[in-house]
Amino acid sequence: MMEERISNDLSTIIAQAFEQMKKRNPCFSPDRVNLAELSRLTGLSRQRLRRLKRLGFRDEPIRRPKTEPSVLEGFTATLDELLRSGVTNSTVCLERLRGKGYPGSLSTVKRYLSAHRDLVPAQRRLVDPQGSRGTRYQTQPGESFQMDWGFTNVVTPEGDEFRAACFAMICHHCGKRYVEFFPNARQENLFIGMIHAFTYMGIPKSVRTDNMKSVVIRRDSGGRPVWQKDYESFMNTLAFETRLCKPRHPFTKGKVERLIRFVKDNFLVGRVFWNFNDLNEACLKWCDDRNSTYHREIDDIPEKLHSQRCMRTARPFEEDPEILPYLCPLRRISFDGFVNYEGRRFGVPFRFSGKEVRVCRTDGTIRIFTPDLKEVLTTHDVTWSRRDSFCPDQFHDIEQPEELPTAPVRTRIEMQRHSPVSIGFGKFDFEEDFNE
Repeated sequence: MMEERISNDLSTIIAQAFEQMKKRNPCFSPDRVNLAELSRLTGLSRQRLRRLKRLGFRDEPIRRPKTEPSVLEGFTATLDELLRSGVTNSTVCLERLRGKGYPGSLSTVKRYLSAHRDLVPAQRRLVDPQGSRGTRYQTQPGESFQMDWGFTNVVTPEGDEFRAACFAMICHHCGKRYVEFFPNARQENLFIGMIHAFTYMGIPKSVRTDNMKSVVIRRDSGGRPVWQKDYESFMNTLAFETRLCKPRHPFTKGKVERLIRFVKDNFLVGRVFWNFNDLNEACLKWCDDRNSTYHREIDDIPEKLHSQRCMRTARPFEEDPEILPYLCPLRRISFDGFVNYEGRRFGVPFRFSGKEVRVCRTDGTIRIFTPDLKEVLTTHDVTWSRRDSFCPDQFHDIEQPEELPTAPVRTRIEMQRHSPVSIGFGKFDFEEDFNE
């Protein structure tokens, strides 16, 4: 007799099935039972019957081993928040967790992201992909760079929102990149970003870009571009060419467009910064890290490949007095002695009688020069506050005439200390009369 157990009556069901099988076959043995027939009689699955057979057809609870606490304990809320915001890049998630003290590995983060893909919001697809329509454009090492603008919204501590511009340049051959942020995408910031990128990466033979207004005005009857005059002068000063790409055709300028998307999905995700100096310092460190990392598509490290092959064609950037005006744009002085630069106002000394000055921001300092860049008029600490920044000698103290006596002064008056007395309740001060 099998031992009776109080559970879900599995033992009773199996015992009844055994009785029916014994009636059919007197030589029946539970050790050699036909699981297919037993499954038909009991309605249990064969997998479950195999487990019961190993236990001697005793229905015992499954004993699961105790699991040790996961290394992700305390960090899953951060990962869930990133997934709900659409971030699925495991490297970005690992960087955010490292900043909060996560001691685990990247593989653990990847497994968690793969198991919780349901938290990612569904992407909206407007049109079906139409496949490839051509081949990608290829150039020789150091022959061509690509540049473009990207934009992101910035929320201030007061809750206001404004749009910042992201300048990006990448080497077409090796993928070495440079990224810098500006308050806007004006032409003067384009020149500053290009000069900084050339200092970082060298000057190529040509730069590929789209038909932006600060580069090209229109095309003539022969289809040749009519350059914007300041940009044409900038090209001639640095001795490089500009190649315009077709609109909505990423095969010739897709690397820089992909770089801008990578900056938004990787660097800018959850980014908090104090000002543009702090943001650009972090961005330059991010570029150095990515340029020193192995890239599978080129089977090499971009920094190493750029220095070994691309710099044979590209020219190193050399300081030239003709380049300084592009780093220091002109600003007109207002009637109250201020110049507006990057949305802030900075004071100019009163001794300067000109109407225009040149302004430059370097290493957290605003420098104001004369138009010929021969004299530094004043310096200001970079402040991203909306309040005006004054300089010590911004306003001149005008000497006003003073009238002096022409005859001897013979009158004299006397001053005494003021003692406040309540006039309305003075007549009720009986203590003063008593003391007298």
